[in-house]
Amino acid sequence: MKTTTNQFTLLVTFCILTFGLQSCNQKEETKEIEKEVFVASEKPEYFLLRPEVEKAYGYSHAVKIGNSIKISGAVSMDDKGNPTAIGDIEQQIKNCYDDLEKILNHYGCTFDDVIKEDIFTTDMAQMLEKSAYRAEIYKNGFPTGSWLEVKRLALPEFLVEIELEAHKVE
Repeated sequence: MKTTTNQFTLLVTFCILTFGLQSCNQKEETKEIEKEVFVASEKPEYFLLRPEVEKAYGYSHAVKIGNSIKISGAVSMDDKGNPTAIGDIEQQIKNCYDDLEKILNHYGCTFDDVIKEDIFTTDMAQMLEKSAYRAEIYKNGFPTGSWLEVKRLALPEFLVEIELEAHKVE
């Protein structure tokens, strides 16, 4: 009988220790889950490359929130909003990238910071033929993105429009 009582006591002690240790482990896990991260909201920073043109059309050329920069589609135009390089898709592509570089530089970025590029064109065959220039822009790898052929852009003289998203590394 004494052996049975000792075995019973030993079993009860073992169970108490097991459950006690498990509850300690559970408390530690709960502490890990209870940690919260607070992210301060940041005010958008707007940039106008051609303020008069952009105000007339009702858009900002770029908006930065935190480390994320969204850049509206660049087209080949002068400072008054008139199309340039009419009929020359290769020069229009270069003009777009020149404007995009100015915007990236405003935020302290380069094309290495671009994570997404969407290209809209009215002539995909020509765009594909003349797109080699992009290798001069993206020296360290191309960003993600889409290329779309569209019926028309904002003005009929525009053959290409390029928009970007960039991530500024602090």
